[in-house]
Amino acid sequence: MPTPTYPISRKDAHVDVYHGTPVADPYRWLEDDLSEETAAWVAAQNAVTFEYLHRIPYREQLRDRMTTLVNYPRSSAPEQKGPWLLFARNDGLQNQPVYCIQRGEDGEAEVLLDPNTLSPDGTTRVAGLTFDHAARYIAYMVSHAGSDWQQIRVLDLETRETLPDVVDWVKVSAIAWHGDGFFYSRYPEPAEGDAAFSAKNDDHQVFFHRLGTTQDADTLVYHDAENLQRFHIVGTTEDERYAVLSISDRGKGKDGNALLVKDLRAPGSAFVPLWTEFDDQLTVLDNDGDAFLVLTNRHAPNQRVVRIDLQQPGEAHWVTVIAEREEPLEGVGTAGGRLFAQYLKDVTSRVFVHHYDGTLEREVTLPGLGTIVGFGGERDATSLFYTYTSFTAPATVYRYDIASGASTVYRAVALPFDPSQFETTQVFVTSKDGTRVPAFIVAKKGLVLDGNNPTLVYAYGGFNVSLPPSFSALRVAFLEQGGVYVQANLRGGGEYGEAWHQGGMKERKQNVFDDFVAVAEWLIANGYTRSDKLAMQGGSNGGLLVGAIMTQRPELARVALPAVGVMDMLRFHTFTIGWNWIADYGSSDDPDGFRYLHAYSPLHNLRDGVSYPATLITTADHDDRVVPAHSFKFAARLQEAHAGNTPVLIRIETKSGHGSSSLTKQIEEMADVYSFVFHELGVEPTPQ
Repeated sequence: MPTPTYPISRKDAHVDVYHGTPVADPYRWLEDDLSEETAAWVAAQNAVTFEYLHRIPYREQLRDRMTTLVNYPRSSAPEQKGPWLLFARNDGLQNQPVYCIQRGEDGEAEVLLDPNTLSPDGTTRVAGLTFDHAARYIAYMVSHAGSDWQQIRVLDLETRETLPDVVDWVKVSAIAWHGDGFFYSRYPEPAEGDAAFSAKNDDHQVFFHRLGTTQDADTLVYHDAENLQRFHIVGTTEDERYAVLSISDRGKGKDGNALLVKDLRAPGSAFVPLWTEFDDQLTVLDNDGDAFLVLTNRHAPNQRVVRIDLQQPGEAHWVTVIAEREEPLEGVGTAGGRLFAQYLKDVTSRVFVHHYDGTLEREVTLPGLGTIVGFGGERDATSLFYTYTSFTAPATVYRYDIASGASTVYRAVALPFDPSQFETTQVFVTSKDGTRVPAFIVAKKGLVLDGNNPTLVYAYGGFNVSLPPSFSALRVAFLEQGGVYVQANLRGGGEYGEAWHQGGMKERKQNVFDDFVAVAEWLIANGYTRSDKLAMQGGSNGGLLVGAIMTQRPELARVALPAVGVMDMLRFHTFTIGWNWIADYGSSDDPDGFRYLHAYSPLHNLRDGVSYPATLITTADHDDRVVPAHSFKFAARLQEAHAGNTPVLIRIETKSGHGSSSLTKQIEEMADVYSFVFHELGVEPTPQ
């Protein structure tokens, strides 16, 4: 297929000076997402991209196959509250999961809330459903077209009617019930004319909303006018005795949080501190009277559980309940008077049950080496639910009996394909500095290691986020054509605790890129693939990863797939909540930060006359987390610099955000991505 003719991207003479160093920014105008010029540029780029994709002959075949693969019923693990079980269900091809409720484990499920009825194109999403203490009401969050902005609504479980209460401009918030209302966090309403999807978000405030009132009557609970770039998130304990306020200061490079608590039995009482520093992470799990069980990495990079007494909150009085182990403690659920400690052992789940005094009761026998989600419930629960999944096992709901420790399948899954034709191997690769880096390899059984296999390497490597095994029906469309899927667990993530995370932060970010390169080179050296059969993929921070690898090692892979990537490392903190990432990345406002950010920033390290991989950049017009300007500027500069004959395209989704806003859009985007990969790797898919 001939190389596309790209739209002309105007360049201007804009230059910024960072600590004495001038840095050109000729495509600064593309940051204005409301301008007619940017809109025309987007339309022109999409026209070129979709014309190219349309000419791939098996594109429709792949989309049809993916539609078939994902068309099976699936459910989340139920949440129990009083007599009710609440869960999400998708019959197969619904754009959004439908929320259902039933009375008791054997009750008949009925639809409670169907987001698919809230917009004609299925791009309105619902999340965060939260029962009040009496299980009379459920508050939930609504977002439109993929935006991170959310609106809180309330449903009456007795009448099944939506109340007139509406709470707007919510972002980075919990819903924390107390009596006849709830706490929530919001930003001030953007001024008229401001770009709601790109302007910086400052001044995160906590309010209390009482049912039956309008939002303008809500009570301001917490406001810090001196520190506008902090997050303030409130939760309440199960007994609603305490409100717990978590404050983070990531805009100043701090990767921890302070904790304050408020006694809700004492009207007018103030928040009092449990912990006031911002260098360590603390999460309240539950209260035991006026003491709190807290998950923390304070003096425990792999995390531990401590007991903090409100009367003597000083660290000298902390009591360790669950000590730090060699494996990282990813999270702790509470139910039935137990603590369910969830660990990662080489990136697969382990669960241990403890009493509140720390006594170990048992290890939970899980269905296999994979990933679990769940293990939470009320204090008087006798059972709970969790889901188990792996690369070859769909998310299956299990019921766990707290007394006996037995797990049984609660909802089985019937697939329209046979996952047993695929197998997963975990390998460990030595990175540049000698660090042992794990990676999962998923492929058809009987894979021949002759270097000819089309291979897709996916990774993230940041923000303490782990990439454990997960199931994707859409991925099967790649695997069944002989594709090899590789998921690399790079430093910067949370797979091996806080030390692993810090190994890929700030000035150590290059370790993340070196880890990825090591995995790719290992695959080539061991006969899985070769450079012209290799594609690399990542989203958000993973999009940054792909962008950095492209600039540092353009010959490493044939195809690059940076999705919603952070590409301008000098200006990321100037948009929406980008300042929140300073804790992981550092900031160009700091001389040392500028030095190492400028050294790898994808936008600033593209070089004229270099042959870059065939590239399909993906972003969306409603991404108000990593604003599309990152991808716009990167695409314009890449098209200018690229000297090869491989295509450099940008696919800009409409009415979507930091991820597809509906199943339909997800299928369409992934069909385009896999079509592009197959075409550029020289693979002709066969009908299945």
